[in-house]
Amino acid sequence: MTTIAFIGLGNMGGPMAANLVGAGYTVNVYDLVPDVVATLAQRGARAASSPQDAVRGADVAITMLPAGKHVSGLYLGEDGTGGLLQALDDHCLVLDCSTIDGETVQRLASACTERGLDMLDAPVSGGVAAAQKGTLTFMCGGTEEAYRRAESILCAMGKNIFLAGGHGAGQVTKMCNNMLLAIQMIGTSEALQMGANSGLDPKVLSEIMLKSSGRNWALELYNPFPGVMDSPASRNYTPGFMVDLMSKDLGLATANARATGSKIPLGEQAEALYRKKQQQGDGRKDFSSILELLSD
Repeated sequence: MTTIAFIGLGNMGGPMAANLVGAGYTVNVYDLVPDVVATLAQRGARAASSPQDAVRGADVAITMLPAGKHVSGLYLGEDGTGGLLQALDDHCLVLDCSTIDGETVQRLASACTERGLDMLDAPVSGGVAAAQKGTLTFMCGGTEEAYRRAESILCAMGKNIFLAGGHGAGQVTKMCNNMLLAIQMIGTSEALQMGANSGLDPKVLSEIMLKSSGRNWALELYNPFPGVMDSPASRNYTPGFMVDLMSKDLGLATANARATGSKIPLGEQAEALYRKKQQQGDGRKDFSSILELLSD
């Protein structure tokens, strides 16, 4: 029986770990918040007292953490020594599902290679609903061998599993995807608000645009206008995917654009708008709340 250590049980990590338990894996879970560990333990996971305890005897170590500094600090240690990487068994596969910067991925991948460990960066798309349903999309970066080892495990948490390229390719894919998502959400919000300001019913307008060339994911499955569908917008923008996280992802995208000489004028404007939303104190609202900037 494969034993999996899962570290980071937030809005995404918790449901992902629960799906692994449901798939029959032995799952050791750890988080800084004891209550979420207890919740997973009630569903059949083993509550670990520390990250080191979680990875003891584990065949796979999965992390779902907020940012690159947390991933680096966990695996490599605050000063580059004494991190969790040294506690992993020699056969352990490292899967980092966090959305982080490419530099951290490369440092972690190099450290794993030095230890003889397989590693994939495997950020996800689909949001909390997909995490709960086990229908996430995984965008992986690493070797073919690591991908083959990880595929069945990722399939227990997701529906669409892709190998985008070598180490770091998963993160670049995620940056591109979320930048496009942010642009779509802003454009969708602009169109719906302009229609509402002109006297149109946003629900009717949405139905028409869904049968027209303006159709997109945000409009169809995550409508930002309150009352159109059962989405975060209809629950006072309870996330979901927070503004803080979208702003972080857009920051990663614009940094990558500078490093690669890519021109992303819409991406830069999207980042500016989400930064403004943060400055208004709305960082913990769902990212679809960008519509509120247009209705003020």
